[in-house]
Amino acid sequence: MSALLGGRSVGTAPYPAVVVLHGCGGTSSHSARIADRLAASGYVALAVDSLGPRGLTNQCGTGLLAQAYDAYAALRYLSQLDFVDPARVAVFGQSMGGFSALYAVDRDMAAQYFDQRFRAAVAYYPGCGDPAAAMTAPTLILIGEADDLNPAERCRQMAAHARADSAPITLVIYPGAHHAFDVAELKPGRRSLGHWLEYNEAAAEDAEEKMRAFLAAHLVGATGERPTQ
Repeated sequence: MSALLGGRSVGTAPYPAVVVLHGCGGTSSHSARIADRLAASGYVALAVDSLGPRGLTNQCGTGLLAQAYDAYAALRYLSQLDFVDPARVAVFGQSMGGFSALYAVDRDMAAQYFDQRFRAAVAYYPGCGDPAAAMTAPTLILIGEADDLNPAERCRQMAAHARADSAPITLVIYPGAHHAFDVAELKPGRRSLGHWLEYNEAAAEDAEEKMRAFLAAHLVGATGERPTQ
Protein backbone atom coordinates (compact mmCIF):
# COMPACT_ATOMS: atom_id res chain seq x y z
CA MET A 1 0.00 0.00 0.00
CA SER A 2 1.13 3.55 -0.71
CA ALA A 3 -0.74 6.75 0.01
CA LEU A 4 -0.86 10.47 -0.62
CA LEU A 5 -1.78 12.74 2.27
CA GLY A 6 -3.41 16.11 1.80
CA GLY A 7 -5.25 18.68 3.85
CA ARG A 8 -5.36 22.25 5.00
CA SER A 9 -5.72 24.01 8.29
CA VAL A 10 -9.41 24.73 8.82
CA GLY A 11 -10.70 25.13 12.35
CA THR A 12 -8.77 23.75 15.26
CA ALA A 13 -6.61 20.62 15.31
CA PRO A 14 -6.98 17.73 15.61
CA TYR A 15 -8.87 17.49 12.34
CA PRO A 16 -11.29 14.91 10.94
CA ALA A 17 -9.96 12.74 8.14
CA VAL A 18 -11.14 10.63 5.20
CA VAL A 19 -9.44 7.56 3.74
CA VAL A 20 -10.06 7.49 -0.05
CA LEU A 21 -10.13 4.13 -1.86
CA HIS A 22 -9.87 3.95 -5.66
CA GLY A 23 -11.73 1.82 -8.19
CA CYS A 24 -10.52 -1.30 -9.99
CA GLY A 25 -8.37 0.70 -12.42
CA GLY A 26 -6.18 2.04 -9.63
CA THR A 27 -5.36 5.60 -8.71
CA SER A 28 -6.50 8.21 -11.24
CA SER A 29 -6.90 11.93 -11.71
CA HIS A 30 -10.54 11.48 -10.68
CA SER A 31 -9.73 9.91 -7.31
CA ALA A 32 -7.03 12.55 -6.79
CA ARG A 33 -9.60 15.30 -7.40
CA ILE A 34 -11.91 13.72 -4.82
CA ALA A 35 -9.12 13.78 -2.23
CA ASP A 36 -8.30 17.38 -3.19
CA ARG A 37 -11.92 18.47 -2.75
CA LEU A 38 -12.10 16.79 0.64
CA ALA A 39 -8.86 18.48 1.67
CA ALA A 40 -10.19 21.83 0.48
CA SER A 41 -13.25 21.27 2.69
CA GLY A 42 -11.07 20.96 5.77
CA TYR A 43 -10.57 17.20 6.02
CA VAL A 44 -7.23 15.46 6.10
CA ALA A 45 -7.55 13.25 3.01
CA LEU A 46 -5.46 10.10 2.59
CA ALA A 47 -5.69 8.58 -0.90
CA VAL A 48 -4.51 4.97 -0.82
CA ASP A 49 -2.93 3.09 -3.74
CA SER A 50 -3.75 -0.59 -3.27
CA LEU A 51 -2.46 -1.76 -6.66
CA GLY A 52 0.92 -0.19 -7.43
CA PRO A 53 2.83 -1.56 -4.44
CA ARG A 54 1.45 -5.03 -5.25
CA GLY A 55 2.65 -4.80 -8.85
CA LEU A 56 -0.92 -4.74 -10.18
CA THR A 57 -2.25 -2.51 -12.96
CA ASN A 58 -5.95 -3.18 -12.43
CA GLN A 59 -8.32 -5.59 -10.71
CA CYS A 60 -11.36 -5.06 -12.90
CA GLY A 61 -13.46 -8.20 -12.94
CA THR A 62 -11.70 -9.71 -9.95
CA GLY A 63 -11.75 -7.18 -7.10
CA LEU A 64 -9.27 -6.91 -4.27
CA LEU A 65 -10.37 -7.83 -0.74
CA ALA A 66 -7.02 -6.62 0.57
CA GLN A 67 -8.12 -3.06 -0.18
CA ALA A 68 -10.41 -3.10 2.87
CA TYR A 69 -7.43 -4.05 5.04
CA ASP A 70 -5.42 -1.26 3.44
CA ALA A 71 -8.13 1.07 4.71
CA TYR A 72 -7.39 -0.05 8.27
CA ALA A 73 -3.66 0.39 7.72
CA ALA A 74 -4.46 3.94 6.63
CA LEU A 75 -6.64 4.44 9.71
CA ARG A 76 -3.80 3.25 11.93
CA TYR A 77 -1.37 5.62 10.20
CA LEU A 78 -3.71 8.59 10.54
CA SER A 79 -4.25 7.78 14.22
CA GLN A 80 -0.53 8.33 14.82
CA LEU A 81 -0.61 11.88 13.43
CA ASP A 82 -0.99 14.51 16.13
CA PHE A 83 -3.12 16.75 13.87
CA VAL A 84 -5.72 14.03 13.15
CA ASP A 85 -8.56 13.05 15.48
CA PRO A 86 -8.54 9.21 15.32
CA ALA A 87 -12.17 9.12 16.46
CA ARG A 88 -13.28 11.15 13.42
CA VAL A 89 -12.04 9.23 10.40
CA ALA A 90 -14.32 8.10 7.56
CA VAL A 91 -13.68 5.72 4.68
CA PHE A 92 -14.76 6.65 1.15
CA GLY A 93 -14.66 4.55 -1.99
CA GLN A 94 -15.99 4.24 -5.54
CA SER A 95 -16.86 1.05 -7.41
CA MET A 96 -14.28 -1.50 -6.16
CA GLY A 97 -13.28 1.03 -3.52
CA GLY A 98 -16.94 1.40 -2.58
CA PHE A 99 -17.25 -2.34 -2.06
CA SER A 100 -14.07 -2.22 0.04
CA ALA A 101 -15.49 0.62 2.14
CA LEU A 102 -18.60 -1.47 2.86
CA TYR A 103 -16.49 -4.55 3.55
CA ALA A 104 -14.31 -2.54 5.93
CA VAL A 105 -17.18 -1.45 8.16
CA ASP A 106 -19.19 -4.68 8.09
CA ARG A 107 -18.92 -6.26 11.53
CA ASP A 108 -18.79 -9.79 10.08
CA MET A 109 -16.19 -8.91 7.45
CA ALA A 110 -12.98 -6.88 7.89
CA ALA A 111 -14.17 -4.94 10.95
CA GLN A 112 -14.10 -8.03 13.16
CA TYR A 113 -10.30 -8.11 13.00
CA PHE A 114 -9.67 -4.57 14.22
CA ASP A 115 -10.22 -2.66 17.44
CA GLN A 116 -10.22 0.73 15.73
CA ARG A 117 -13.40 1.92 14.06
CA PHE A 118 -14.23 4.27 11.23
CA ARG A 119 -16.71 6.98 12.18
CA ALA A 120 -18.58 6.77 8.85
CA ALA A 121 -18.45 5.17 5.40
CA VAL A 122 -19.41 6.49 1.95
CA ALA A 123 -19.68 4.18 -1.06
CA TYR A 124 -20.30 5.37 -4.62
CA TYR A 125 -21.81 2.66 -6.91
CA PRO A 126 -20.38 -0.27 -4.92
CA GLY A 127 -21.02 -3.96 -5.30
CA CYS A 128 -23.38 -4.74 -2.42
CA GLY A 129 -22.81 -8.36 -1.52
CA ASP A 130 -24.01 -8.93 2.05
CA PRO A 131 -27.83 -9.06 2.38
CA ALA A 132 -27.60 -9.27 6.18
CA ALA A 133 -25.01 -6.56 6.81
CA ALA A 134 -24.20 -5.24 10.26
CA MET A 135 -22.31 -2.01 9.79
CA THR A 136 -20.10 -0.65 12.56
CA ALA A 137 -20.54 2.94 11.32
CA PRO A 138 -23.27 4.98 9.60
CA THR A 139 -23.03 4.24 5.89
CA LEU A 140 -24.10 6.21 2.81
CA ILE A 141 -24.50 4.39 -0.52
CA LEU A 142 -25.00 6.34 -3.76
CA ILE A 143 -25.75 4.35 -6.91
CA GLY A 144 -27.50 4.62 -10.28
CA GLU A 145 -30.67 2.69 -11.06
CA ALA A 146 -29.27 1.90 -14.54
CA ASP A 147 -25.93 0.58 -13.23
CA ASP A 148 -25.38 -2.72 -15.06
CA LEU A 149 -22.08 -3.47 -13.34
CA ASN A 150 -23.16 -3.19 -9.71
CA PRO A 151 -26.95 -3.56 -9.67
CA ALA A 152 -28.75 -1.11 -7.41
CA GLU A 153 -31.21 -3.84 -6.41
CA ARG A 154 -28.49 -5.63 -4.43
CA CYS A 155 -27.89 -2.46 -2.44
CA ARG A 156 -31.63 -2.07 -1.95
CA GLN A 157 -31.79 -5.60 -0.55
CA MET A 158 -28.80 -5.02 1.69
CA ALA A 159 -30.28 -1.85 3.16
CA ALA A 160 -33.69 -3.49 3.60
CA HIS A 161 -32.36 -6.60 5.32
CA ALA A 162 -29.56 -5.14 7.44
CA ARG A 163 -29.39 -6.69 10.88
CA ALA A 164 -31.01 -4.98 13.83
CA ASP A 165 -27.61 -4.26 15.39
CA SER A 166 -26.32 -2.50 12.27
CA ALA A 167 -25.51 1.19 12.21
CA PRO A 168 -27.86 3.08 9.84
CA ILE A 169 -27.49 2.52 6.10
CA THR A 170 -28.67 5.39 3.90
CA LEU A 171 -29.25 4.40 0.28
CA VAL A 172 -29.72 6.91 -2.55
CA ILE A 173 -30.61 5.54 -6.01
CA TYR A 174 -30.52 7.86 -9.04
CA PRO A 175 -33.03 7.02 -11.80
CA GLY A 176 -31.38 6.72 -15.20
CA ALA A 177 -27.84 7.01 -13.84
CA HIS A 178 -25.19 4.49 -14.87
CA HIS A 179 -21.96 3.25 -13.29
CA ALA A 180 -19.32 5.94 -12.70
CA PHE A 181 -22.01 8.65 -12.90
CA ASP A 182 -19.70 11.21 -11.24
CA VAL A 183 -16.75 10.85 -13.64
CA ALA A 184 -16.89 13.91 -15.91
CA GLU A 185 -14.49 12.33 -18.42
CA LEU A 186 -17.24 9.83 -19.27
CA LYS A 187 -19.18 12.34 -21.33
CA PRO A 188 -20.30 10.99 -23.70
CA GLY A 189 -20.69 7.56 -22.13
CA ARG A 190 -18.81 4.52 -23.31
CA ARG A 191 -18.77 0.75 -22.93
CA SER A 192 -16.00 -0.88 -20.91
CA LEU A 193 -15.63 -4.61 -20.27
CA GLY A 194 -19.22 -5.10 -21.36
CA HIS A 195 -20.70 -2.44 -19.06
CA TRP A 196 -21.96 1.07 -19.78
CA LEU A 197 -20.22 3.96 -18.00
CA GLU A 198 -21.61 7.49 -18.28
CA TYR A 199 -21.41 10.82 -16.48
CA ASN A 200 -24.67 12.20 -15.13
CA GLU A 201 -24.34 15.81 -14.02
CA ALA A 202 -27.51 15.93 -11.93
CA ALA A 203 -26.67 12.72 -10.07
CA ALA A 204 -23.04 13.76 -9.60
CA GLU A 205 -23.95 17.12 -8.12
CA ASP A 206 -26.61 15.68 -5.82
CA ALA A 207 -24.30 12.89 -4.66
CA GLU A 208 -21.55 15.40 -3.89
CA GLU A 209 -23.99 17.47 -1.83
CA LYS A 210 -25.28 14.45 0.07
CA MET A 211 -21.77 13.13 0.68
CA ARG A 212 -20.61 16.48 2.07
CA ALA A 213 -23.65 16.76 4.36
CA PHE A 214 -23.17 13.17 5.55
CA LEU A 215 -19.49 13.68 6.37
CA ALA A 216 -20.21 16.98 8.09
CA ALA A 217 -22.87 15.36 10.25
CA HIS A 218 -20.69 12.44 11.30
CA LEU A 219 -17.21 13.99 11.36
CA VAL A 220 -17.49 17.74 11.88
CA GLY A 221 -20.52 17.48 14.14
CA ALA A 222 -19.20 14.44 16.01
CA THR A 223 -18.38 14.64 19.69
CA GLY A 224 -14.92 13.17 19.30
CA GLU A 225 -15.84 10.12 21.37
CA ARG A 226 -14.82 6.85 19.82
CA PRO A 227 -17.54 4.72 18.20
CA THR A 228 -18.52 1.82 20.45
CA GLN A 229 -20.03 -0.56 17.88
